[in-house]
Amino acid sequence: MATKRLTADELAEALRERTGHSFRDPQRLQRALTHASARSAHAGVDYERFEFLGDRVLGLVVADMLLAAFPEALEGELSLRLNALVNAETLSRIAEEIGLPELVRAGSDVRNLAERKRTNLRADALESLIAVLYLDGGLEAAQSFIHRYWQPRSQAMGVARRDPKTELQEWAHQAAGAVPDYLVEAREGPDHDPLFTVRVKVGVFEPAVGSGRSKREAEQAAAAALLVREGIWTSEGATP
Repeated sequence: MATKRLTADELAEALRERTGHSFRDPQRLQRALTHASARSAHAGVDYERFEFLGDRVLGLVVADMLLAAFPEALEGELSLRLNALVNAETLSRIAEEIGLPELVRAGSDVRNLAERKRTNLRADALESLIAVLYLDGGLEAAQSFIHRYWQPRSQAMGVARRDPKTELQEWAHQAAGAVPDYLVEAREGPDHDPLFTVRVKVGVFEPAVGSGRSKREAEQAAAAALLVREGIWTSEGATP
């Protein structure tokens, strides 16, 4: 986080080239990039409200971008791509890329946060910045910034892959008008290294079984086994 406190005008100038936007209201930008830890008791109000708005603007612009870029993609693939582009890890990397953390005002205690919380903080700051771009310059300003940093990432992702449970959920609805029913058949091994065995059944189709070191992993394995057996996937994770 910031080691030197910039004035509102200095902050706006520092972000002008990085965002491609000349800010008309530097004070608002400064409020958006001042973390609760650096302010009074009501400190989080502005920061959190900007973050809330920025999250929605980002989701809208990225969804629109993906619809245009992948006209043949189904809703499930678009959702996977969207989730990968708007998660905290992606936002944190982009925040680092534009040097945003060094511009955020935050209390000294933030430096001692665990890495996961620091990732979330960087992501939140980027969402706050997007909100200010939207409020200051309209959707066009926010869209220009988002396309600049997210579009190359969307193209570099390659083919988005569905997880087996998602694939099975959709297939089950179409093929049997049912939802997959997962049942834990066994849990073996010590608490620190368990092995779960899960059975999944879809309508009148024969059940399939999978194992994994977590319940979710075993459910994924069972779903993949059923998809392969029924010819929906030629091998685990691949479609015919």
